[in-house]
Amino acid sequence: MALRLRPLLWLLVLLLVACTPALSSSPTPIRTASPVPAASVYPLTLTDDAGRAVSLEADPQRIVSLAPSNTEIVCALGACDRLVGVTDFDDYPPQVSDVPEVVIAAQVDLEKVVAADPQLILAAGNELTPTAVVTQLANLGYPVLVLYPQSLDELYADIELIGRAIDAFTEAVDTVASMRTRAQAVADAVASAERPRTFYEVGVFQGTIYTAGADSFLASLISVAGGDPITGDPRSTAIQLEDLVASDPQLILLGDAVYDPSITPEVVAARVGWEGMTAVSSGRIVVILDDPVITRPGPRIIDGLEALARAIHPERFS
Repeated sequence: MALRLRPLLWLLVLLLVACTPALSSSPTPIRTASPVPAASVYPLTLTDDAGRAVSLEADPQRIVSLAPSNTEIVCALGACDRLVGVTDFDDYPPQVSDVPEVVIAAQVDLEKVVAADPQLILAAGNELTPTAVVTQLANLGYPVLVLYPQSLDELYADIELIGRAIDAFTEAVDTVASMRTRAQAVADAVASAERPRTFYEVGVFQGTIYTAGADSFLASLISVAGGDPITGDPRSTAIQLEDLVASDPQLILLGDAVYDPSITPEVVAARVGWEGMTAVSSGRIVVILDDPVITRPGPRIIDGLEALARAIHPERFS
């Protein structure tokens, strides 16, 4: 079932952000490991998720974010007023709606980025920000941090990495500590529960079914929430219907329903070939209205984790 165009473009981006692992040809992510004082000292060199060394001459006051998750991290660290460029899909916090858009329909507008005169650019990994664009911006002399977390622990590290970059490390540590506490509460609540085979529908487009990719952030999040994730292809995140049927999900979560109201549990149950799944016969098909925070690896991901856990184990959160 086709999704509406604009949500589709970004849904595919978010799908890749949340669902695919890093490309195997990419360098193994290596982050700065040495202890860093609460106040950043410039010039400062950091290592991003692509294994690139990025140098900052001074505390950046003009920041361009090329992904909504990066935008949310910057704002959570109290630096929202430093943003001079965001994407056309940024919708949180509300004040970012006044920031000029430099990414439109998932395409980076280089001229607009240059016009923003950034002192730091926060890009997304796994070709969400194309490597060619990252290289081009770096060759122009801009410091570009590529961020691509694949688990909560890697997200925590990325938040602290940005904290170091923008001299907000204390805020980053506090943010991560709060996230860890809430995540642990979820893990504790579901620790002794059965782990249902869980299929998260990211989208169905032109007959292809998309879900969490193998070893992806979304799959990791489902595991923490107490489910046994059914995953698709590591790169495309697609899963064949016959493979989905063979996996026999006990629970189907409809993340795409928030973007397309025509996707309902009743419609999904009536799909040809789906009738044999345990989730369908038992009626365990759930609309996930929190998909925007579940698929966006920023500070609000804990809201998404809690929503997932409530959907998978409602009896533990009543």
